[in-house]
Amino acid sequence: MKSTILRNIESYRDYAVELERGLTAIPAIAPSSGGEGEYDKAVWLQAELAKLKFDSVQRYDAPDPKAKNGVRPNIVARYKGQSSTKTLWLMSHLDIVPPGERKLWKTDPYTLHVEGGKLYGRGVEDNQQAVAASILVARSFMDAGARPPIDLALLFVADEEVGSGCGADWLTRKHRGLFGAKDMFLVPDGGNKEGSLVEVAEKSIWWQKVTTHGAQCHASMPSAGRNAFRAASELVTAMGGLYRKFSKKDSLYQPPYSTFEPTKKEPNVPNVNTIPGEDVFYLDSRVLPAYKLAEVAKELRRLATAVERKHKVKISFEDLQKGEAAPPTDPGAEIVRKLVDSIKEVHGIRPKPRGIGGGTVAAFLRRLGLPAVVYSKIDETAHQPNERCTLDFLIGDAKVFALTLLSSTP
Repeated sequence: MKSTILRNIESYRDYAVELERGLTAIPAIAPSSGGEGEYDKAVWLQAELAKLKFDSVQRYDAPDPKAKNGVRPNIVARYKGQSSTKTLWLMSHLDIVPPGERKLWKTDPYTLHVEGGKLYGRGVEDNQQAVAASILVARSFMDAGARPPIDLALLFVADEEVGSGCGADWLTRKHRGLFGAKDMFLVPDGGNKEGSLVEVAEKSIWWQKVTTHGAQCHASMPSAGRNAFRAASELVTAMGGLYRKFSKKDSLYQPPYSTFEPTKKEPNVPNVNTIPGEDVFYLDSRVLPAYKLAEVAKELRRLATAVERKHKVKISFEDLQKGEAAPPTDPGAEIVRKLVDSIKEVHGIRPKPRGIGGGTVAAFLRRLGLPAVVYSKIDETAHQPNERCTLDFLIGDAKVFALTLLSSTP
């Protein structure tokens, strides 16, 4: 059975390219990013799924008045196994980000370009490689006339790029009954070129806009005002102490410690000889689960209050994104062990389960106590001009997922 499944997947190279071609031609951009959502892509995908022997294909439309037809579609395609005691879910997302500056693209971002075993176009890696690979897994069993040991479900979600409020988050809140207590989840929405990253945990993530309010004046008379830029700079320096305050380490994560980094800086005054009365910068924090974000907030306020008193300014914090870390997936869980063994068989390497600083849709599942693993072998070109997918990587992913399914126990 194993050899038949792997041989089938290897024979689907042209099919995988055509799936990517069709998906790339239909932009699925969130309304908040200037698009209409995933409706057209979902309709196209449903038609493709209807050509295969799924036992059921259902759509779950999240309401969004700004999207085409007022909905953001999520699709579940099921193929029953020999036992229905549990399900292996392969979860990918339909939405993409805008192409950005067109002049940086060598080809049309919405027309698939194939060259040297690589596929180019917006979305080909993020996350159409996963969409195509998961379909190849299901088809390989169908064409073999075989049923996997357990149920297989392909979950194609909306809205991953801008928060998942109409996708994974919405489904786990409004359709919790979809997911069984014994189900396992594989999320091919992150990885590296070596195929060695098996992500089982994430740090808390917190993005803040920090605004310092002082008083503008002429630079030759600084005592007449309150320099917001100087005060903000002192706060940035003081924030270096967060590394000492929250200094615990956990080798599961890379890097193994919490990070607190000032990043974006907005312009203040346009001329040299004016002291700014307002200054804005941004803070990106990735915090180990050993600490609650409330602890970090308390320390930030303490640092800000000291600067306020010294410089007679006011400092405000505005949350742009904030999420406490979900409980990690146990590195010893069945889905992790089976996946690691499958990667070794297909790619000849034995990866170690790791934690990351970024956030993924797997967190919504982990918060329900469900084991979810993020894995894919990718070029790491997501969101870049000339985004690409290596066809060998796509086929390899499908083989890894198929072997994981084959080795799963009822």
